[in-house]
Amino acid sequence: MLREFKRPQKLMGNAFEITVVNDDENTAQHHIDAAIDEIRRIEKLLTTYSEESQTHLINQNAGIKPVKVDWEVFDLIERSLRISHITDGYFDISYGGIDKSFWNFDREMKQLPDPELIKEHLKLVNYQNILLNRDNQTIFLKEKGMRIGFGGIGKGYAAEMAKRLLQKRGVVSGIVNASGDLTTWGNQADGKPWTIGIADPENATQPFSYMNITDMAIA
Repeated sequence: MLREFKRPQKLMGNAFEITVVNDDENTAQHHIDAAIDEIRRIEKLLTTYSEESQTHLINQNAGIKPVKVDWEVFDLIERSLRISHITDGYFDISYGGIDKSFWNFDREMKQLPDPELIKEHLKLVNYQNILLNRDNQTIFLKEKGMRIGFGGIGKGYAAEMAKRLLQKRGVVSGIVNASGDLTTWGNQADGKPWTIGIADPENATQPFSYMNITDMAIA
């Protein structure tokens, strides 16, 4: 009998939950293990916190020299720039110059950052200064001090890649939920579509409607 097997896991600094539909628990857990390994692989490519990541190398060489990267990183940056163009720059992975060095809303942040310092760093936020060379497979940040980050696209990308891996392994139904960026395929164990509840604005603990999200990705 088909059942749903779920596992919460902290990945990429966020709470993920992976669900697979299968008739055998051991098989399901092996599938989930593989999905977690895939997400960790992507995290190593995209993280800005490891000196070994390709993202860190790109940032470290901003204004100095182009950096050769894996095609996966190249294609994701290229996709990000297309989104930046479509949104007139409202989506911009070069936000990294003003990320947690200024806006770190945790217990250590005692005051707002200096407005003049923010203005200086805002000059570095410009997706048009991310230069791609497909022939050489390189990324170059034109201005020294520029930084890119994948906070706006990385989790969703990792969820999608984990889903594709699970599908290749023969998993016909499941969900990869990356802290609200989720992707689904197939149906629930009972054959019904995957659904989410839409919270009532007047009572966040109670849904006022439901939406079918089978074979969709939402954020």
